[in-house]
Amino acid sequence: MRKVLFLLVFGALALCLAGCRRTPDEQRIRAAIEVARTAAAEVDAGGLTGVLTEDFDGNGGAMATKDLGNLLRLARFRGETVHAVLGPIEVEPRGERYIARFTVTLGSGGKLFPAELGVFKVETGWRREGREWRCFTASWEQQL
Repeated sequence: MRKVLFLLVFGALALCLAGCRRTPDEQRIRAAIEVARTAAAEVDAGGLTGVLTEDFDGNGGAMATKDLGNLLRLARFRGETVHAVLGPIEVEPRGERYIARFTVTLGSGGKLFPAELGVFKVETGWRREGREWRCFTASWEQQL
């Protein structure tokens, strides 16, 4: 009887510990990038700005969180569509922050974004805010 009780307690403890395992930070950042891509494709300003910090800096001051949100709101208002295809994502720790690099190919079904279409090389900076990883900086350069 003791043996059965021990096995039950040990099994329950093992299940609890397995359930407590944390998702690695790199994986959480990749997931946040995918959330941003999906939000852009769905022209969802709230979804995109949800992964950005309040003090987000895009391309050295060219875009802030509010600017990106307003751009998507305008696109939705005009009935525009956005197509975003990500290339491989490389995530690298930098102290308590992370850098993520990837390419994104942007396309549009409208006229709001024609100058911004093409393939872009992107580098993003991520920091933890509470329990979530948020993008606080991004730079992008058009490749094609």
